Amino acid sequence: MRLLIRGARVVDPSQDLDGVQDLYLAEGRVAALGQPPEGFVPDRVVEARGWVACPGLVDLRVHLREPGQEHKGTIASETRAAAAGGITTVCTFADYDPVVDTPAVADLIRHRADSAGYCRVAVVGALTQGLDGERLSEMGALRAAGCVGVGNARRPLANALVLRRAMEYAATHGLTVFLCPEDPHLRNRGCAHEGQVATRLGLPGIPEAAETAAVAQALALVQQTGVRAHLGPLSTARAVRMVARARYDGLPVTADVTAHHLHLTEMDLGEFDARCHVEPPLRTERDRDGLRYGLVEGTLGAVSSDHQPHEPDAKLAPFPATAPGLSGVETLLSLMLRLVEEEVLALSEAVARLTCGPAEILGLAGSGIGSLRPGAPADLCLFDPAARWTVRPEALRSRGRHTPFDGWELPGRVVLTLLAGRPVHQDPRALPEPL
Repeated sequence: MRLLIRGARVVDPSQDLDGVQDLYLAEGRVAALGQPPEGFVPDRVVEARGWVACPGLVDLRVHLREPGQEHKGTIASETRAAAAGGITTVCTFADYDPVVDTPAVADLIRHRADSAGYCRVAVVGALTQGLDGERLSEMGALRAAGCVGVGNARRPLANALVLRRAMEYAATHGLTVFLCPEDPHLRNRGCAHEGQVATRLGLPGIPEAAETAAVAQALALVQQTGVRAHLGPLSTARAVRMVARARYDGLPVTADVTAHHLHLTEMDLGEFDARCHVEPPLRTERDRDGLRYGLVEGTLGAVSSDHQPHEPDAKLAPFPATAPGLSGVETLLSLMLRLVEEEVLALSEAVARLTCGPAEILGLAGSGIGSLRPGAPADLCLFDPAARWTVRPEALRSRGRHTPFDGWELPGRVVLTLLAGRPVHQDPRALPEPL
């Protein structure tokens, strides 16, 4: 199908574009911007004046739950929810059942995602076999199977020597190592930030040092091995400063933050609000401001949802016994637009952290993901920045309905999401005629 998006504000940070112009799509790819290609006759025209067109969003952290936990969500249900949030590429990690430590499991996830047809799925394979933290996985086979990197999810490694050997092995295959920096011994059995709120509520705390000690260890080993490493999601201002210094010194390190850590703090736990039970924990207002600063000055190259759908009962136990995580793919864009409203970021900067930034971290920028340059896949998010909506859990498309943003009025409504030029989400209120 040949499609003309007419009169939209095109925001594409990968090309330093931000202005009103027409967008021409043909045969699943971007044909041209501004002026039509010779002989271009559109099959459909979308009048997009007042709307913003940007590359399809890339979410670094989405837990699809399938295979192994289909009672929480499936690849089809969660990628459909992601498409409704303007996301066209999601990255998922190895903590499935079975673990993604063989090419067969990686192929299974991608095959089911292709069958569902809502999003591209990039897979980070297991750093160790079965995520046991001791025996290294067959990283060469995982790379050959298309894995964009390796990591151990949030499972601890046996010791620093295992991490060093894993980094050395990954470096020989040109793989990025994805680390969730947290010292399991310092974390102990904590479930909230170690501070005044946890003390008042009687909750076991997780100190800042649990994150910063792990970041320091990772950075020392990156310097030793030369491997590309991605750290995140970060939750403390001190960890951001450490990564900033490492990047200044030339280490091949990137980092990300979740959207909810940019808006919420330990104060939002209220009286044991389990919807705010997340990993890493919500921290202080100073940490939140430090994360925002890291986003502005570029240390944090991406913002992710860390989407973790759960069944209804998962949040009904006493706070420490509830399952950590929230549903975030459908609020990711709007939470970033709220930062634009608060003048934390310019719109182009916010879009960069959701498109070309994560695409570069995943090594997908070379294939055109996260960009609207001519020839790139026609992955597109078209949204109305003036529209406002209220978060209602019952209206979410994800099977997981747990969100701490229940009742928040947020800016920006996704009007149309295209995956390789094919509509995977369309808002009938704005576009009543299906494409």
